[in-house]
Amino acid sequence: MLRQRFNSYLSGALLLLLSASTQAASADPFGVNQALNLRTDKTAPTLSRPNTNPQFSNQAATPELRTQPPQYFDYSANLNSDVFGANLFTGSFARQGATQFNPNYAIAVGDVLQVRLWGAFEFDALLTVDPKGNVFLPNAGPVHVLGVRNQDLQRQVEAAVAKVFRTNVSSYASLAAAQPVRIFVSGFVNRPGLYSGTSMDSLLHYLDQAGGIDPERGSFLTVQVKRGQHVRVTANLYEFLLNGTLPLTQLADGDVIFVAPRQNTIKVAGLAESTKRFEFGDNSRTVADLMKLAKPKAVATHVRVVRNTGSTRNIEYYPLADAALVTLQNGDDLEFTADKKPGTITVRVEGEHQSAQEYVLPHGARMAELLQQINYTERSDKESLQLYRLSIKERQKQMLNTSLKSLETAALTARSGTSDEATLRRQEAELILQWVERAKKIEPNGQVVIAQAETRDSLLLENGDILRVPTKDGLVLVSGEVLFPNAVAYNKLLSLDDYIQRAGGYTQNADSARIVVARRDGSFTEANGKKGFFGSEPINVAIRAGDEVLVLPKIDVKSRQIWKDMTQIIYQIAVSAKVVFGL
Repeated sequence: MLRQRFNSYLSGALLLLLSASTQAASADPFGVNQALNLRTDKTAPTLSRPNTNPQFSNQAATPELRTQPPQYFDYSANLNSDVFGANLFTGSFARQGATQFNPNYAIAVGDVLQVRLWGAFEFDALLTVDPKGNVFLPNAGPVHVLGVRNQDLQRQVEAAVAKVFRTNVSSYASLAAAQPVRIFVSGFVNRPGLYSGTSMDSLLHYLDQAGGIDPERGSFLTVQVKRGQHVRVTANLYEFLLNGTLPLTQLADGDVIFVAPRQNTIKVAGLAESTKRFEFGDNSRTVADLMKLAKPKAVATHVRVVRNTGSTRNIEYYPLADAALVTLQNGDDLEFTADKKPGTITVRVEGEHQSAQEYVLPHGARMAELLQQINYTERSDKESLQLYRLSIKERQKQMLNTSLKSLETAALTARSGTSDEATLRRQEAELILQWVERAKKIEPNGQVVIAQAETRDSLLLENGDILRVPTKDGLVLVSGEVLFPNAVAYNKLLSLDDYIQRAGGYTQNADSARIVVARRDGSFTEANGKKGFFGSEPINVAIRAGDEVLVLPKIDVKSRQIWKDMTQIIYQIAVSAKVVFGL
């Protein structure tokens, strides 16, 4: 009795060990988890996928292992890489499943087929292709489907059923689930390993699960699918990126996707649609070959080639017309540039005239050539032509910003002797900084002084210049620190002070000793005042029709340096923008 009980315990223990070993073998049939120390709970999480054919609700099919993209893997290195094609792998292919079956897919062992018979005989089941490549149909027996294309499966089953049931029995067969497989991904990828999927998934699915090709070491031109020692197919991912072509390879359990080492590279910069580092397999390529990949912009005319090989670094420069003659080598840097010589310019004429508004002139044209084409009217003020230039406007703005920056520094670094003085300095600095922020928003007009006819006619024109012909309106504008800024009818008998008085006279904030008279042609005159019995009086300046009188404001600050800087800036604004800007 004791021996029988011991034998039964021993038999049970052997069965448990056998069952445990069988489960371990089925979970890791190749033993690679132990050999490679892979953690399948992190690198290849799996879950069962529902039946991909929605018209069947039978869940008796063999569960299919699907790998979701690893959430902890950082794909930002691929997105930020300068290698062409690196942004192909961002986890998108790993998330996608085989929702549509390839019609050229060859039925393999382990695939699940949905078979239905109706009419005189009823049958509906999910059948798995056995190791001999058959599925068993009642009354019809085994039907060989191994290697049959997906689009020919229906005809194969119909032929087998027709041998047994001559009439009144119809059949339907389709692929319900592709075979679950586990594929090795090795070579120069970010995370080599063993990954799960189906035999219908593309190699991009498995590469994406492996983190993509290593941009610094792996090749996008040579991605091999191996079965044992045999290379089944070699994929060029550039063909997929540029032409949308990718070889459809049916994978099997244990296949290896191998990424070869990176080959020769050339870096592209400048005026091109794709400024990346490109890979090529030949020992040499021409610039014309690379242009097909980089796609230079329409404005590009030349290419600069930097030769980085050897002990010296040489720079070469070629027009794109010679692109087919320039040979490139591994490590070269290219930059597409626009080396265009100016041919013509456009100048716009505005104001009082009867000519065209836009003129196209050859590069290097002078003012005299433009003036000969203008047809003036009786009201045109030909002596006060105004020229506005964009480059002058930018320089005036830059000079104004520099002066404002200097004023900010002076206001913030002013020293104080007592705490009361420090408080006054701080309040004064806050007021000045607010004034500076408002002054930064003022835009100069970019007017060029062309008062004298001798120098005006020889002045070179620039593209985008605007020439304005003023109208003889007989007015004098008075603005700034006056009570009623207004336009006053011109009278040659009136003095500067008369025009100011007709605008209401000075305000309490006016500096009567500093008045700017701006001419239409861009010139100006400053009426520096003199001390009189009743205060400062402006020096009389001859006023002409069309002049603008600008009365500048007083500056009341404690620091003499700040007073000097602000006085200069207010004068600069009045001259460049014809605006009186007070504190």
